[in-house]
Amino acid sequence: MSGWREAVCRGVALLVLLAAASAHAEGRPPLDQLFSALKAAPTEDAAGVVEARILDTWVQQATPAVRLLLARGYRDLGHDAASDAFDSYDAAITLQPEAAEAWHGRAMARFGLGDGPGAIRDIEQALQREPRDFAALADLSRVAEAQGNWKGALAAWHKVLDLAPHTPGGETRLRELERKANGQGI
Repeated sequence: MSGWREAVCRGVALLVLLAAASAHAEGRPPLDQLFSALKAAPTEDAAGVVEARILDTWVQQATPAVRLLLARGYRDLGHDAASDAFDSYDAAITLQPEAAEAWHGRAMARFGLGDGPGAIRDIEQALQREPRDFAALADLSRVAEAQGNWKGALAAWHKVLDLAPHTPGGETRLRELERKANGQGI
């Protein structure tokens, strides 16, 4: 019974946090402004702050029920419970199919379950809904890399750096992918 109470308490706490975040959302700059700030960020640290605000804005666009499912999915992925995460993201897609973050999350759950092609299909769905989703593009690059598709990984990474030039480790990863895509060190 204590596990059940703990889960209820965590759920209530999460709902309170989501409500508080929603209340502050009105003072948030529009996404176009945030993307301009991301491109102009002078350092990786500054870019990281803007990236976090963009990700938060995307999550806040979801309904409260979908935000709860997204939070559960993030938690499950963090605990190597890809099957549970898949279920949460799948439910979020059912409730709000236009939520790009749900598609992106389900892609990562699929990838965690060893379904690379399914992960790519879900990332494509996320990108149809939000073409500037630098996190989905970064994950697309990693999925392509895991499949040995160096040119695909490089193309996706170029798109990440176009949107977020100061992505932490971005230039190092770019050089590595360029080397592998050109057939050196494979």
